[in-house]
Amino acid sequence: MNRATGYLLLIPFLMIRFVLLAILNPQAIQRAAYFAPVQGKERIAYYIYQLSNAGIFLYLFFLKLVIDFSLQFYLGLFCYLAGICLCAITVVNFSAPDDSGLNINGIYKYSRNPMYVAYFISFLGMALLTQSLILLVVVVIFQISAHWIILAEERWCIDKFGAIYEEYMKNVRRYI
Repeated sequence: MNRATGYLLLIPFLMIRFVLLAILNPQAIQRAAYFAPVQGKERIAYYIYQLSNAGIFLYLFFLKLVIDFSLQFYLGLFCYLAGICLCAITVVNFSAPDDSGLNINGIYKYSRNPMYVAYFISFLGMALLTQSLILLVVVVIFQISAHWIILAEERWCIDKFGAIYEEYMKNVRRYI
């Protein structure tokens, strides 16, 4: 494959992230697109998060998918497929919150932020499959900035859900 084919990796990701979510629960798209109010350093992280996210998506259009059956290829394929599967599971669970809008069932019993974990694993797989060190660096920047977004979301969830969310935080890890 001599042409840029990295963008093909985005198709299943975007289909799960947006199409599946819209099919399961159209209102969940709005919830997924909502960003909790940020403050202080979180504001900078928010812009870095958005830029790195756009960078990942756009840069894949200039990269080629390298199928060379190396250890890196198999590791990349494993991460990519695991991330895509995790993303699908997360989307299914995210589409069915409780009456208050809180997600604490399914995979959310084990991680408060499985969607961010799924994104990271998928993007890591994409970086390995395209053999792009630049993409890998952007993915790491994306994940570090996502941590600050998650902190803002947790503060917002405490304000919105109160003691229920604080108890949830005590019992369920932030990531894995």
